[in-house]
Amino acid sequence: MLAVHFDEPGGPEKLYLTEVAKPSPAEGEVLLKVAASALNRADLLQRQGQYAPPPGASSILGLEASGHIAELGPACRGHWKIGDPAMVLLPSGGQAQYVTVPEEFLMPIPAGLTLSQAAAIPEAWLTAFQLLHLLGNVQAGDLVLIHAGSSGVGTAAIQLARMAGAIPLVTAGSQHKLQMAEKLGAAAGFNYKEEDFSEATLKFTKGAGVNLILDCIGGSYWEKNVSCLALDGRWILYGLMGGTDVSGPLFSKLLFKRGSLITTLLRSRDKKYKQRLVEAFTKQILPHFSTESPQRLLPVLDRVYPVAAIQEAHAYMESNKNVGKIVLELPQ
Repeated sequence: MLAVHFDEPGGPEKLYLTEVAKPSPAEGEVLLKVAASALNRADLLQRQGQYAPPPGASSILGLEASGHIAELGPACRGHWKIGDPAMVLLPSGGQAQYVTVPEEFLMPIPAGLTLSQAAAIPEAWLTAFQLLHLLGNVQAGDLVLIHAGSSGVGTAAIQLARMAGAIPLVTAGSQHKLQMAEKLGAAAGFNYKEEDFSEATLKFTKGAGVNLILDCIGGSYWEKNVSCLALDGRWILYGLMGGTDVSGPLFSKLLFKRGSLITTLLRSRDKKYKQRLVEAFTKQILPHFSTESPQRLLPVLDRVYPVAAIQEAHAYMESNKNVGKIVLELPQ
């Protein structure tokens, strides 16, 4: 089969397509013929040698995919049949023509969605769902500050926060990104390149601050985050795009707010955790992607590339211009 590959860490130019052995499903696994896979920041970090896949996982890039079931492994007990369309959360391996996956990680593709749209759901939307509900305990009326509001996770979190009755606020780096976030349901957006988002957030909330922060930036934002966090607020850290180091009185400022700092990663979670997450998401959220849903949710796609243009797709993500997801289509 064809798969995305790189021989040594480096820039997008290190990526190429090559033929590798097609995997075979183990007990309880299915083989998915991949139609599309979406890019994630983890793919860029892995290519740069900064984020290895979990032990035992494929070295092929790709944390999510959509396609059709090609083969059922031994002892599969679910309702899935060969030929069924499905989308899936992966630890790696999605940017190839075939990938094996535990059957519990499969999700049906909602009516009205294309395979490319479906490929943009698993990693981003399961992450946003985990951040808001499993970790953030979001409540109706909560004010939620979402950093990188035009990213895949950000565009999902805006819609999920609205559906929960919360009030989403976002940060982004351009007016175009803020306008898109507001179209999706953000109550306000702040351009971090032009204003202090912490001051703008406190102004919008009349000094009260936000109940929940979804933060993929990390180090460089810590002081502003704590400043605009409400009393007893929850700050969830799930990325370090802004650096790893903190200098200053973080603990005293956080303690003064009685704030909770929660850290999380999804890729390294164990099978049981991911299985519970997929089950909860499939029951509670997936029906709202259907064309018949009155509160319809939509994955936001920025660009769709053929997988042969993998270098261009990585370079585009590194430019930080995308609003929503970047999807790769695999040859059928």
